Amino acid sequence: MSNEGDLSRLSAREFAARVRQEMVPLSNTCGYFAAMPLSEEDMRGYLEEPTGALPPAVQSLLGGLFILLAPYLELGSQPGEESVTFEKPASGREAWAAQFPLEGLATLVFAIKDQQAAEYHYVFYRAVATLVEAGLSEEGRERFYGLLREELRSAVAGEVDQGGWELKQALRRRQKKFARDSKLFRDYARQACIDTLTLYLHGICCDIDVEAGPRQLPSRPLRKRLQVFFELFPPPQGYAVFPEHLSTT
Repeated sequence: MSNEGDLSRLSAREFAARVRQEMVPLSNTCGYFAAMPLSEEDMRGYLEEPTGALPPAVQSLLGGLFILLAPYLELGSQPGEESVTFEKPASGREAWAAQFPLEGLATLVFAIKDQQAAEYHYVFYRAVATLVEAGLSEEGRERFYGLLREELRSAVAGEVDQGGWELKQALRRRQKKFARDSKLFRDYARQACIDTLTLYLHGICCDIDVEAGPRQLPSRPLRKRLQVFFELFPPPQGYAVFPEHLSTT
C-alpha cells in the first residue's frame, strides 16, 4: 500500500490512478481503496451499508464503481481540480467529494475525516445520483420530465432540495410555456432529477425524514417521482422504499 507521503497533495485524479491496482473488491461491481486505516464500524458505515443498498439496476447502469476514501479534499483553482490532503484545508477550501471516469470505472473520491457517517451517506448517494442521471434511458428521462411538466402546469410549489428549488423559481419567472424544451427547463429538470434520485437512493439505505416546509415538495407529487425511480431501479431484496413494503421485507 502507498504511504501517506506518496499520496499527500496529489490531485484526486492522480491519487486514483496511483492506487487503482490496490483496489479492494466489495462486490462484483464495487471496489474501494482507503488512504487511512478503517475500523469494522467504518467499513460498515462508509462502504458496506451504502453500497449494499444500491439497486441492482443502478449497479448495472454504472458498470463498475471505484470508491476512494481520503482524509480531506481541498478545492483547486478550477472545478474538478480537487486535491487529496492529509491536513485539514483552510476554512472555505474543503471539498467533500470528487468524481470522474478512470480506466472504464466510475470513480468517486470522498473526504471522510471530521464527517459523520450519516452526512457521508447523503454525499455518497448524491454522487451516485449524478452518475445515474447522466446514464438514464431516454424513456426513463421522459417519464420523469413528464411529471415535472405536469407539476409546473399545476403550479405545484416546493422542491426536494435547494438547488432544484432555485432553478424552478428561475424557470417560472422566465418561461410560461412549460411544454417547451429550453435550456432553463433542462437545467431545472436535471437538478430535480438528481435531487429526487438522491432522496430515493438514500431512503433505501437509511430511515430519513423529509421535513415539511414551504420549499418542500408536497407528498403526493413526491410520491409520484419516487415511484418512477422505484420502477426503474427496484431496491435490492430485503430493502423497502414505501411504508406499505415494510411488512414484506
